[in-house]
Amino acid sequence: MRILLINPNTTESVTTLVKRHVEAIAGDAATFVPVTGRFGARYISTRASAAIAGHAALDAYASHAAGCDAVYLACFGDPGLLALREIANVPVVGMAEASCIEASRRGRFAIVTGGALWGPMLREFVGSIGLADKLAKVRTIAPTGGDIARNPDAALAALASACTACATDDGAEVVILGGAALAGLASRIQADVPVPVLCSVETGTRAVIAAAAKGLDSSPPPALENVGLSAELAKLLQQK
Repeated sequence: MRILLINPNTTESVTTLVKRHVEAIAGDAATFVPVTGRFGARYISTRASAAIAGHAALDAYASHAAGCDAVYLACFGDPGLLALREIANVPVVGMAEASCIEASRRGRFAIVTGGALWGPMLREFVGSIGLADKLAKVRTIAPTGGDIARNPDAALAALASACTACATDDGAEVVILGGAALAGLASRIQADVPVPVLCSVETGTRAVIAAAAKGLDSSPPPALENVGLSAELAKLLQQK
């Protein structure tokens, strides 16, 4: 099966990082088609950049979805997730939603990520998917995801400390290490954290492979008239 991997950040190195990890996790189960956002923030860290990233995700789907069996929105925070599901004729899995659902099955969960502005954004996101009662805490460290991607070793101690605080101070039974740029870091800090640490990239990868195998029955939304969009996205939205 072929899975479209959308990184709505505009940093190619983050796409490369995520691609390497998802391919290692998937093995022969799936082929991933990686796409980087054509416009927007280098790394999403504000509400404005997340809103723009939702448009970029739709744009990427319109240009690259042909022949794919599912879509993996590989950005913690899932910008554009519901809009993608509205227009897509294949399953769409968001990294954040998949991770929160899996974590909630294990008990009360917390989220650790980079960038202070993600704190309230992620609390709102968890509430929007109906899991607010299972969320123990969202903790952020000062470096943004972009900073962590450039120098992950420098962030390990702070990430481990935040995850440990989620367990010892906030009552979390499992912690999500959230963010495309944090791919692979959960296993590196697990020994220093007293509860399981989930890698959001890995959890989302397993979820999208399962979704692609299951397939989707859907009907297209009504056609929309638009101005100023890319030719591919305008054409997709005008189709019935």
